[in-house]
Amino acid sequence: MNDDTILVINCGSSSLKFALFSAQQLNCIASGLAEKLGTKDAVLSVKSGDEKSSYCLDDADHHIAINHVINTLQALKLLVKDPLGIGHRVVHGGESFSDSVLIDETVLAEIEKCSALAPLHNPANLLGIQLMAERYPSTPQVAVFDTAFHQTLPETSYLYPIPYELYTEHGIRRYGFHGTSHKYVAEVAAKQLNKPLAVCNFITAHLGNGCSVTAIKNGLSVDTSMGLTPLEGLMMGTRSGDIDPGLFEFLNKIGMDSERISQMLNKESGLKGLSGQTNDMRTLFDLADKGDEKAALAIEVFCFKLAKYIAAMAASLPSIDALIFTGGIGENASRVRSAALEKLAILGFEVSHSLNNSNGRESEGRITEPDSTLSLVIPTNEELVIARDTLNNAVK
Repeated sequence: MNDDTILVINCGSSSLKFALFSAQQLNCIASGLAEKLGTKDAVLSVKSGDEKSSYCLDDADHHIAINHVINTLQALKLLVKDPLGIGHRVVHGGESFSDSVLIDETVLAEIEKCSALAPLHNPANLLGIQLMAERYPSTPQVAVFDTAFHQTLPETSYLYPIPYELYTEHGIRRYGFHGTSHKYVAEVAAKQLNKPLAVCNFITAHLGNGCSVTAIKNGLSVDTSMGLTPLEGLMMGTRSGDIDPGLFEFLNKIGMDSERISQMLNKESGLKGLSGQTNDMRTLFDLADKGDEKAALAIEVFCFKLAKYIAAMAASLPSIDALIFTGGIGENASRVRSAALEKLAILGFEVSHSLNNSNGRESEGRITEPDSTLSLVIPTNEELVIARDTLNNAVK
C-alpha cells in the first residue's frame, strides 16, 4: 500500500539530499543530507519540525545511506507505507526533456546519453533512481531536470559561434542549469506582483556555491549564464565561470593536462581560488573586515561580474518587472546585493539599505526604494517544485 507522501531525492557523487512531503498539502515534513559518502567522515543529518538529529555512517556508500534514510523516516513514523511517488533532481536532460517526466526505460536511456554532457552529475542521479527502484519497485518515479526550464532559449541564446555541425552532431550548445530554482522564484514573484507569469519579465540571480543568472521574458527563459556545463558564466564558489578559451593551450604548455585543468577550474577557482582560502562568502566577509586584501578582492570581483551579467541579461528583455535574488548568497548576503545594485543604477535600481539589510523580510522581499526598478529577495524551494512535479506526474 502507498503512503500519502512524496519523497524527493537529490543524489550527488558523494552526497544524498532528501525531503519528504505530505502529498495533500505539499508541506515538508522531514529533510536531510547524507554527505562525505565513501569516507570515514560520512554523516547523515535529519530535520523534522524543530527536531534535528545526526548519525555517523562510517564509510557508507549511497546504497547504505539510502537505506539509513528510509529506516530513519520509518522509525520516526513519518514514512509508514511506500511513498506515493519519488521525485529525482536530474541535472542534465539535454534537448530531450522540456518538462518533468515519469521515469521509464526510455527516459533512463536518454538520461544516460546526457551523461557525457554532465559526467559529474548524471551518473549519480541515475544511481539514486536505481537504488530507489530497488527499494520501492512499484512506486512511480519522476525526473525533474535542471535544464528543462531553459529549453525555451532561442537559437541566438543557445548557439555557440563555433562550426554548426558541432551542435547538430554532438549537441554542443548552451543548456543552462538551476532551472527549477529560476522557475520557482519567477512564479512566486508573479503572484506577489499580482500579474500572470505569462506577461512578466524578470532577471533571476541564483547565487550559492553554484551561481547563474537568467532572463525570463513573458514567463519563459530566453537567456541564461550557464552553458554546455555548469562551469560557464558567473564566478562561483569554486568554479571559475567565464575564462579565455586560450587559457587551455597555455596551461597545457606549462604542463597541466586536461584532467588537472578541469579539476582546477571546477574545484579550485572562483571565490576559493582568488581568495586562496575559502569558497564560503560569510567567512570571506569576516576575513575582509579584518583586513585580508585577497578576501576583499574576491568579493569585489564576484560582485562586479554579477552586476555585469545582470546588465547583459537586460538585453533580452523589453522591460524589467523585477530583479530577483535567491540561493544561499542571494538570500542572505546583503553586501553582495548592495554592491551589485549600486553598479546597476543605469537600469534604474536604487537599493534601500534598511530593507536590504533585513534581506527583504520586512517588505515582502523588496529591497529597493519605491521609485526604483524593483528588486526582490525570494527564498528558493527546489525540493517543493520537484515534489509538485512528482505528484502531478505520478498520480494521474
